[in-house]
Amino acid sequence: MIECDSQQPPSSPSLRIGVVGGGMAGSTVALRLAELGLEIVLFEEGKTLVNGPPICHLHAGGNLYREISDQQCITLLHQSIDTLQVYPHTANIRPTVIAIPKRDKGSPDALLPRLKKLQHEYASLVEQQPSKKVLGSPSEYFKLYDRAALEALTEKEIPDAVTTLDDWMIPVAKNLNLDEFKLPLIIVQEYGLSIFRIASTVTLAFEKLANCRVLTSTKVIDIQPRTNSQGWEISYQSRGQAADSVHVDYLINACGYRTGTLDDMSGFKRDRLVEFKAAYIAHWPECHGQWPEVIFHGERGTPDGMAQLTPYPGGYFQLHGMTEEITLFKQGLVSSSSSSAQPKLNSLFNRKLTDRWYQNEIERRTDKAIDHVAQFIPAFGSATVGGNPMFGAQQIPGDDPTLRAADVSFAGSRYARAEIVKASSALAVADAILEQLKEESLLTSGNPIKAATYGTETAQQFSITNTLAPDNITSLAEEFAISRACPAELARPVGTLSIAKTSITKS
Repeated sequence: MIECDSQQPPSSPSLRIGVVGGGMAGSTVALRLAELGLEIVLFEEGKTLVNGPPICHLHAGGNLYREISDQQCITLLHQSIDTLQVYPHTANIRPTVIAIPKRDKGSPDALLPRLKKLQHEYASLVEQQPSKKVLGSPSEYFKLYDRAALEALTEKEIPDAVTTLDDWMIPVAKNLNLDEFKLPLIIVQEYGLSIFRIASTVTLAFEKLANCRVLTSTKVIDIQPRTNSQGWEISYQSRGQAADSVHVDYLINACGYRTGTLDDMSGFKRDRLVEFKAAYIAHWPECHGQWPEVIFHGERGTPDGMAQLTPYPGGYFQLHGMTEEITLFKQGLVSSSSSSAQPKLNSLFNRKLTDRWYQNEIERRTDKAIDHVAQFIPAFGSATVGGNPMFGAQQIPGDDPTLRAADVSFAGSRYARAEIVKASSALAVADAILEQLKEESLLTSGNPIKAATYGTETAQQFSITNTLAPDNITSLAEEFAISRACPAELARPVGTLSIAKTSITKS
């Protein structure tokens, strides 16, 4: 159990907020509210914060998902920009290449209207607020490469350092058989997101916030509404200690895929889906140069499902393959029922979530992921297993499995659910809850927040988080990676924000 001490004097507010679940959503909401001076109690059953599904992609525009609406893509763009402003040291600054195999039913031309719409939206945001220019110049949000441009790149040397989109594209052009793809290829300023540096950022920030009490290795065993709708009584048990309880004035359910368990305790009904997913770590020391992320589009759930190659330092790559033999699983998508708001995964997935993977499972699925990518990058076939899978169960509110832009819902009195599907939506949850606290008249003169910061740009309201040193964030992130049986390289930065703002030569 971690108790947070601080160099900052507490603001002694009378409003106490309980946040159950220390994943991306719960930790971000707790940090947002604690930075404003509110008293927070954060409960997390695991030993450390921000575990869960394999976060690796910012989703600044939702370009991985052809099936979602344009509005979801625009929402993800807004949320991703806010995330980069608040968590700048958690981003891996490298673009993403979108390639469409000839066997796929899609076409590059079909993607262009959405990309242009996102580019226009990004330009409008930057014009209104220049600090939102975190994805490079809006005029260079994406770029197309036809066959002639790609063949010209194959004649160039792979640079030691990358400064242009062309530099990022060189290893792709040299390794893909262009005859197998519908051209042009598209490169877009979609960056990576480090789950380990997010975990270290929030952990280090909480250590400096006296008004935030973080209880890790702690299970919430019951919640009960107090009389006259005056908040909630949370009963909990920390590992090796007797059960205890605490009164909170407002309760935020941020339990991730287990959000339905608190709904059941409180008697609230809610339709939701839960999907188990995994990504795999491969080591390809023979790779040359710095790679962008590469997405090979395909039909989800079929043997030709999308392949995703996410680069890290040292020749390590995180792999997704949207097939039932790689990232997706048979019976891995379950729904709530009339008797419970909590979807029930079977014992196979519960064993993976709470205990361990068998070694033969790790090797078999990682090898299949390597083969899936090697269809398009033959040299990648020499890659080997590079670490344990990154996995978790993802909640999806409602009954639409394609939903990607989701944030928060409210029920009863003083009760909110953080229901993010993508990590970049976490700040939207915090802001929506702030508005709800105002609507319920809980932020009054008797429950002050830092008036000097509230109402300014979001990034400026994280005064403690902004003081964290990048080296300290990375050092602790490496410890988290190793403790989760992953290579330390997965915690190390790729690129810098200055690269995103470098002038890029157009073709």
